[in-house]
Amino acid sequence: MKATYILPLLVLLLFLSSCEDDFLDRAPSVNLSEEEIFADPLLASRFADNAYNHLIDDYARFNSHRGTTSQASDEAVSGNNDVSVRTLNLGTYHDHYERGGASLNDISDVWNRAYAGIRVTNVVLSKMNQVPWTGNPSPARINGEMHFIRAFLYFELIKRFGGVPIIDKPYGIYEPINLPRASYEEVVDFILQDLDEAEVGLPEEYPVSDYGRATKGAAMALRSRVLLYAASPLHNAAHDKTKWEAAAAAAKAVIDLKKYSLQETYADILNKAQSPEYIMIKIRGPRSRTGYLIDFLMSPGSGGAQGQFNPTQNHVDLYEMKATGKPIQEAGSGYNPQKPYEGRDPRFYANILYNDAPWQGRRMEMWDGGRDYRAGNPNYTATRYYNRKLWPEVYTNTSTQTALVNFVFFRYAEILLNFAEAQNEAVGPDASVYEAVNVVRARTSVGMPPLPANLTQQEMRARIRNERAVELAFEDHRWYDIMRWKAGPETVAKPMYGMDVVRNPNGSFTYTPVLLPTTMQKVYLDYMHLYPIPRPEIWKSNGTLVQNPGW
Repeated sequence: MKATYILPLLVLLLFLSSCEDDFLDRAPSVNLSEEEIFADPLLASRFADNAYNHLIDDYARFNSHRGTTSQASDEAVSGNNDVSVRTLNLGTYHDHYERGGASLNDISDVWNRAYAGIRVTNVVLSKMNQVPWTGNPSPARINGEMHFIRAFLYFELIKRFGGVPIIDKPYGIYEPINLPRASYEEVVDFILQDLDEAEVGLPEEYPVSDYGRATKGAAMALRSRVLLYAASPLHNAAHDKTKWEAAAAAAKAVIDLKKYSLQETYADILNKAQSPEYIMIKIRGPRSRTGYLIDFLMSPGSGGAQGQFNPTQNHVDLYEMKATGKPIQEAGSGYNPQKPYEGRDPRFYANILYNDAPWQGRRMEMWDGGRDYRAGNPNYTATRYYNRKLWPEVYTNTSTQTALVNFVFFRYAEILLNFAEAQNEAVGPDASVYEAVNVVRARTSVGMPPLPANLTQQEMRARIRNERAVELAFEDHRWYDIMRWKAGPETVAKPMYGMDVVRNPNGSFTYTPVLLPTTMQKVYLDYMHLYPIPRPEIWKSNGTLVQNPGW
């Protein structure tokens, strides 16, 4: 969609606040006044389109392209201990301020970006009645988009920080802002009100030329995610079942649309221009081999400079055996530690590159001296794994072929798993919970056996969490799931492992899980379920903003 990934030149001239600016910096930066912009429906609609550019819209977004939330969680490590990841791994979340800027991790960059986008939506909403709309685009749609984007940006804030200041109008250049934090529940209510408004104005779909804009289904999907987080242990210590019921109902409403379905193929779930599974995405065009791919994902054996996105053995061990549907640790699963990559959940082969995996017309060589691993060389994988999901096979250092690597805001599999989790917590593992999870497992290209019957609520909870870890792997969910479950101390602070691979003289391999170096072990203390409010915001507020406990 043009509005989300091709910025019209005019929009570049219309910024009143940049993604990188502090949200309190409200000085106009262009010659056109707001009155001139909103006197013209074309200029007004393009100004509104700018709000999309403030959404979180890439997986590798720390330190330009050298870090992800996957490397903060148990999914992966940073092979060269990039500072953006290290500050999260060590629990020293404030350190990035002294190391050069907001782009280093997930805290101040998101705070500033979100509030800058909220200002755009507030400006547009305040001017809606002044624009001489001609009907294309419709003012109802633009109104819906602004309410949706504002709701989405507030959700991105509260999932990281808890309650934040609610700003619902555009403040003047010299008008002081010094608002206290609203409670988490108050911001959730504000988001839900915005989504109610958004759903009224948003269309069910768009022409192909506008594919990727917010739709009615996207607003419903966001409501599902917001209510799931609000019902989770971090924000629902008393296990209020009515919150889980509301989350289940929101997900069920999306399911009942019967508009979305699972894509038959899982291995290219991020690589389609359109899919029946996509509820809302940002289409990402072919990626530069000189940045994101070569400098972060690709093995030097394929021409990469440094393959630093390295899945952990902890994550690999979550993939069940296909024949039995059992976790590899369970008796009778069929798992063979000396043939660890045989017979696993097919999503493993779509997500992970492992020793001897077929890739780019050859086999991955993860033993010391092989093409894809050198002991002591930080340019090669630290775990003997590379990420396949975000690295399309066509990308080498010489190939001219390209592929999409989209950022998925919402896809249907998440909605099914949202429903299963919420319904299980509300009423236990009834038939609808089994059905939702088993539909995901039965995807045509996956074909995993159904979950075993007669699971307890606790057992079903563990299986649903595992299913999310596998199905949504590396899609910017796991870290925030761990935070909302308050599961970091037993998941992230758990020892991180890789795999030692020895190539024997007869061509066979010996596999031994190994503890990763101390520099790749992670800290997660009980107060880290929320990020700290950025220190500059605390300092500037003169005591109005109260820091999260522990920080």
